Amino acid sequence: MSGAVIALLVVGGILVLVVVVGLLFGISIYNRLVTLKNRFQNAFAQIEVQLKRRHDLIPNLVETVKGYMSHERETLEAVIQARAAAVSGLDAAAKDPTSDAAMQQLAGAEGALTGALGRLMVVAEQYPDLKATQNMQQLTEELTSTENKVAFARQAYNDSATSYNTYKQTFPPVLLAGIFGHRADAALLDFDDAEIGEAPKVAF
Repeated sequence: MSGAVIALLVVGGILVLVVVVGLLFGISIYNRLVTLKNRFQNAFAQIEVQLKRRHDLIPNLVETVKGYMSHERETLEAVIQARAAAVSGLDAAAKDPTSDAAMQQLAGAEGALTGALGRLMVVAEQYPDLKATQNMQQLTEELTSTENKVAFARQAYNDSATSYNTYKQTFPPVLLAGIFGHRADAALLDFDDAEIGEAPKVAF
């Protein structure tokens, strides 16, 4: 076998090895992107569960206070409207957690809902009989507990989203992320301190 043939075989072998290594490296990057994306999407699903729980508690709260606060119609309607906007915001964000606009809409709607709930609780303070009811106390505890769970779930989501974004933006994944369909960054969910970051202050 001539030296030229041997050289061609060596070069061919090296090229095949390079292609195989490159393919394995690309598969590794693809799998890591999928894993991190699934992680942040699952983390958002946990926020969704807690926010839905929060939204489900509000009609019960409104029904409970309505009998005692019948002349506080404006306050009650504000809570109902804020809840509807929050439900709509959650639906939009759940469809696309990579949308900054949807996440901002969700944060704003949840902030408005927290504000409306806070005003309702302030008014409820003026009704000792209402504060003393077991149903009101239970609802208040459940709302506070849910707010805390939302805060933890939001932090876990933002951590997962940041890990995905960071990996996707580093080299060499940045070269392949778009090709693999990972074009948009995960949108972070930031609530202002005056919004859902703290549960409405109530003292029953």
